[in-house]
Amino acid sequence: MNGDNAYIAVEGPIGVGKTSLARRLAASLDAETVLEQAEANPFLPRFYAQPREVALPTQLTFLFQRARQLEALMQNDLFRPARVADFILEKDWLFAGVTLADDELALYHEVYRRVAPKAPRPDLVIYLQASVGVLMQRIGTRGREFERGIRREYLEQVVAAYTRFFHHYTTSRVLIVNAETVDLVNGEADYRRLLTEIGNRHGQRSYFNLEAD
Repeated sequence: MNGDNAYIAVEGPIGVGKTSLARRLAASLDAETVLEQAEANPFLPRFYAQPREVALPTQLTFLFQRARQLEALMQNDLFRPARVADFILEKDWLFAGVTLADDELALYHEVYRRVAPKAPRPDLVIYLQASVGVLMQRIGTRGREFERGIRREYLEQVVAAYTRFFHHYTTSRVLIVNAETVDLVNGEADYRRLLTEIGNRHGQRSYFNLEAD
């Protein structure tokens, strides 16, 4: 991995393939993985079933998890190993804005200010996009028990929040990928073209859309 892409983060809504792509990129680029720990959040299955009841503890648990992971990255930053993550810290308050009531959100922001580390800035963020219908299909196909309660309405809100967020995101270079019509997990040709695109130094924002080629 060249110095321009020493730290890559893969982002996008639930079911779009962030973790699978992050693992494949790490293997190709001989990089360390920094992966979310959704299964370790004890509130998540209940949140998907009854979101209003446990929205705040669900969100705070994710915040604490991600903060610990990024603190470890900062402590080891002197050695600068190549890294591929399947999240950025800002996603935490993106989801908080979708899931929390106003009074809970105010409390969350106070906690966030106190516990969130100064997160390392990715050299490149790969933002994966797909329609809600495709996401629902992929979520169902992968068969994770704790995701069975995900509602389409909730996923629509998440997709809209991601669209708004990345419309204004300028912290890192962004490669926006239409993940609906490409197979970046098992498809060799699509994946190799993505690797080439990652290696090309573009401006602050670029696009990867094979359908448009």
